[in-house]
Amino acid sequence: MEPPQPKIVPLKPSQLKPSNWAIAQLPGISPQDEASLVGCGIHTTFQLLQKAQTPDQRQILAAEMQIPIQHVNKWAALAHLACIPTVGCQYCGLLLHAGISSPGQLAQTPIARLHQQVLKLQIATMQRQDLCPGFGEVAQWIEQAIQLQARRAAPKG
Repeated sequence: MEPPQPKIVPLKPSQLKPSNWAIAQLPGISPQDEASLVGCGIHTTFQLLQKAQTPDQRQILAAEMQIPIQHVNKWAALAHLACIPTVGCQYCGLLLHAGISSPGQLAQTPIARLHQQVLKLQIATMQRQDLCPGFGEVAQWIEQAIQLQARRAAPKG
């Protein structure tokens, strides 16, 4: 049986702002990676997303840093997920490992299914169910992803 749906008071899409983080806060960024990114003028997740918008841009960045393109693709996916305020750098890696690679994909994922995936992952890696984000928290990630998608799709004016 699924837990009851939590009551979330959503912000209007215009009120929700994407989060920007220091590049060193992304999971898996080593001090060496950080130094290379800073050397390319990338200090924040927004700057990374700006310089890695297209496959060509990601390829250029990987060549400039002399690293495999997969690293840049992973960092870009993490930075995209970290834009969701309640996900941030704390949970973007967990979501990526649970198979969610973008806010758009998160926005379309059923809450119960995602919570189950995250719970299985937490138990498999940490052997502790109590460290798993709650159903309400997962619901909030999805709600904010939906709001950010609506904000991006809304006409500028």
